[in-house]
Amino acid sequence: MTYTDASMDALRPIGDELADATVAALFERGEVGKFNTLMRYVSTTGQELPEGLPDVAREYLHVTSAPPSWVDWDEMERARLFFIDNNVHISTALSFASMPVSYALPHVARLLSATHALKYPSKRMAETGQFTVYLMQPDAFEAGSRFVPAAQKVRLLHASIRHHLKREDRWDTASLGTPICQEDMIGGQMVFSLLVLDSLHRLGVHMSTEGAEAYFYAWRVVGAMLGVDQGAVPKDLDSARRFLDLYMVRHMGPSEEGVHLTRQLIDLYEEVVPGTFFDPIVSALIRHLIGDTCADWLNVPRSPWDTVAKAAPVLLGVLETVEDRSPLGAWALDRLGHLVTLLELSSLTRGRVMHYAIPEQLKKDYGVSTTVPRTRRWTPPAPTVTP
Repeated sequence: MTYTDASMDALRPIGDELADATVAALFERGEVGKFNTLMRYVSTTGQELPEGLPDVAREYLHVTSAPPSWVDWDEMERARLFFIDNNVHISTALSFASMPVSYALPHVARLLSATHALKYPSKRMAETGQFTVYLMQPDAFEAGSRFVPAAQKVRLLHASIRHHLKREDRWDTASLGTPICQEDMIGGQMVFSLLVLDSLHRLGVHMSTEGAEAYFYAWRVVGAMLGVDQGAVPKDLDSARRFLDLYMVRHMGPSEEGVHLTRQLIDLYEEVVPGTFFDPIVSALIRHLIGDTCADWLNVPRSPWDTVAKAAPVLLGVLETVEDRSPLGAWALDRLGHLVTLLELSSLTRGRVMHYAIPEQLKKDYGVSTTVPRTRRWTPPAPTVTP
């Protein structure tokens, strides 16, 4: 599929018709508070919906209760096994590459600032981590799982942000497009799939083409469940590369909000790292994964640890050798990866399940800028560049 500025521009006025209509009806009828209260008790697939749930919400939950009919379940199983084999690396890529890169999109950073996400970076990190872990469970789409309700709530959360920013006239739709528009939703899908695969490559993780394609496919399924237009979304890694490269060139740049969010992200992970001696490795790893240009825009500090971070592929190579040569070593590393992922999530969530809710208002004291700088764009590095 060919992507051009014109085809990307055509995606900017479009949101998510189903979720947008549901949220608009809930606000019009004054039922948002009731919905949020009752939906706290809906956390697993197949769970009986509570009495008193607004009819419009009940209908939405029914329509979105199953994955798309076109899902290839063999491919989804390959994706799950890929995640199991690489869960620590994937968590690292999500935390130290995907999140900072999203902050290097000025209009996305401003949108996050218009919500309460600016003050609670750990909440957004925890929600992203939990969402991914829920997805990669064997029973992710079966009764009792947490993934489908999480996807349904995230979709409504996005719709509520669109609703607020438009209703309160705090977003220049003519210039910036619809908040969380189809271009941005597809861009987000690429950041959490293709960019993760790029980061694994930079870390020196050996991946099979089959495994990488399966992981990307799983996020295509996620995108469909989050309201992404399947007629516009890339269907394979080659078209995904073309989309992501153009998306980055169109939108990435420096912003005060991006710097603020990145600083909070670094502070958050420096708290997780024991002691203070290894704190600089957080910034060094971010800089290594997203590149110097993007890191400079976000004011990611430089330090002697930048060189150490580039040695990560060597260490991972040693671990992969152990894994390949010893079944016991492979089992031990898989278990270690699982435990590290759970420990990271536990530290972010304080052991609680994160709940998604429709915000009844956005920050009142924040004026969203109506312009996005179009200069000093980043030309993304080729995915095969080695340290």
